[in-house]
Formats: sequence, C-alpha cells, structure tokens
Amino acid sequence: MNQNFKKNRATLQDVADTIGITKMTVSRYLRNPDTVAAKTREKIAQAIEELGYIENKAPAMLSKSSSRAIGILLPSLSNQIFASFVQGIESVTKAHGYETLLAHFSYDEVEEEHKIASLLSYQVDGLILTESHHTQKTLQMIENAGIPVVETMELPDTPIDMAVGLDHIAASYDVVNRMIASGKRSIAYFGARLDSRTQLRMAGYDKALKEAGLAPKHILTGEHSSYSLAAGLLSRALEAHPDLDGVFCTNDDIAIGTLLSAQQRGLKVPEQLAIVGYNALDIGQTVMPKLTSVDTPRYDIGEKSAELLLARLRGDEIENKIVDLGYQITDGGSH
Repeated sequence: MNQNFKKNRATLQDVADTIGITKMTVSRYLRNPDTVAAKTREKIAQAIEELGYIENKAPAMLSKSSSRAIGILLPSLSNQIFASFVQGIESVTKAHGYETLLAHFSYDEVEEEHKIASLLSYQVDGLILTESHHTQKTLQMIENAGIPVVETMELPDTPIDMAVGLDHIAASYDVVNRMIASGKRSIAYFGARLDSRTQLRMAGYDKALKEAGLAPKHILTGEHSSYSLAAGLLSRALEAHPDLDGVFCTNDDIAIGTLLSAQQRGLKVPEQLAIVGYNALDIGQTVMPKLTSVDTPRYDIGEKSAELLLARLRGDEIENKIVDLGYQITDGGSH
C-alpha cells in the first residue's frame, strides 16, 4: 500500500507537463513566484491545487544544510500554557517564511536528548527549548550543530546561547507575601511533576515563609497536574495541617481543583482558605471567587524567542541574550 502512495504522489514534472512548461519554471515559481509571468503563475497555482502537489524540500535541505524550519521542544501536550507559547513563536516564524517542527519530551532529559537529535537530523536552523537542564550529550550535539538556541520560560544563569522567560522565584515570593500580608499564617505549597519550574516556585514560596518566620508546608506529587489531582493534595494538607488557611499552587489546574474541592468541603474561600494559582488561565476568571494567579507572558515569550532566533540567523548582533519579560498578578478574589 505504501508503494502505491509513493507512485501516485504528484511530482514537479507532473505539474510542468499539465501546463506544458519546463520543470525549471515550476521550480522557479516555488522559490519565488514573482520571477514567473503572471498568467503562468496562475496556471501553475491551479495545477498544483488540482494535482495536490506537495513540494519535496529534502534536496534543498541536503544541499544547503538548512530547512527553513525551527525546532520547538515542548515538555507537555496536556498543559495548555504551551499553546499560546507556540502561537507567539509562529506569529514571527510564519511572517518570515519559516516552518516549525514540534517535539514532545514529557519533562524527561533523556527523551529531550532523543528528540533534539531527531530535529537536528532534519537540519533545523534553530532550536527553541522549554527547559534549562539538559544531558551532556544534548549540549554536545547543540554545540556541534552550530545553530542558535533559545531556552525559554526560565532565566538560567548560564544559558546555552540565549534565554527568554521570567523569574519564577521572584514571582512566587511576591504573591506568597501578599497572602501573608492578608493575614494567612498556615500556607501550604501544592506541587506536581516536580520539574524545574515547580522547584523554582517552591523556592520563592519557601523564601517568603521563612522571612515571615513561618514554617513551609510542602504537599507534593510526581504525577502530572490536573484538576482532579487537587482533591487528594488538599486532603493530605488538611490531615497534616488542620490549621491550614492558605494554599499556593504550582499552576492553575491544581488551584482550580483545590478551590472546587474546598467549596465542596464547605470551606469559604478566601476567608477560611486562601488559594492562589500560577499562569492565569482563562478558566480562573470564570469561577467564584475569581482565582488570584501569577500571569505569565507565554505568548510574548514565544514571540520574543522567535525574534531573537531569526535575528541571529540574519547575522544580527544580539545585545541582550537574557530577556526577562516579567509577570503580573491577576486581581482575583481567592486570596
């Protein structure tokens, strides 16, 4: 069956024969339509559509060691925060004629290594990463490839090349201090996955609690975050700390689940239990009370990362290789 698919696939020669022109003219049209006469352009476009022709870029990739494509590594496909991040990237890459190739690595450094090797085999012109911890082999492959790289979401002290993100420790420290200022004294941190950003947010939480002379309370799980996961975390927290009056969650999935679970228990939010999330998803504005959350600029991070990458590919000098895009805290009523 696969052989038949290959045989039936329209070729450049098929397009040329349909119109009665040379294959070279069709090739020239695909590279730059303006180099072909207007009437011929119309005929070629119509033939391509009728035949369902798909351009084979492999020869160009091999001859130029370039693909006009950017590789993007995503740690999760279930976490919706990466959707706006990719949209930000593609708002730039599409306008400049670059394609994007997505790979998913499940917060696993070794899997990230395998996916980066695969993307590099397709001669991607640059990489946008969503983690700042990598295997030694990954670092070696990237160095050997000699292509620009942007690490995103975090701000590593020593990035591979460039970095765009925000200070998660500062953001968490800020919002937890607001909870403390509102009178809360027994505040727990709900964390899942235990990836690097969960750890950074926990560090900011710990700093705020310790400075206030309060004891940190970590309620953690290695499972991936979800709304339903929160009920178990809240049960564990209340059992271990009956005086619990606040929860800072590593993301909004857990925060929304915690809010709903608290309300099912008859707990008043925020009077009896303050709840704060992270990432400011739209769903947080539809619950009552509205969720207080750290608003992270995912679209802007994607957009800026792509701009830096394409600037480097043009040969531009990059003055600021580490870009902090900051954060805001939504004006919710849950804290």
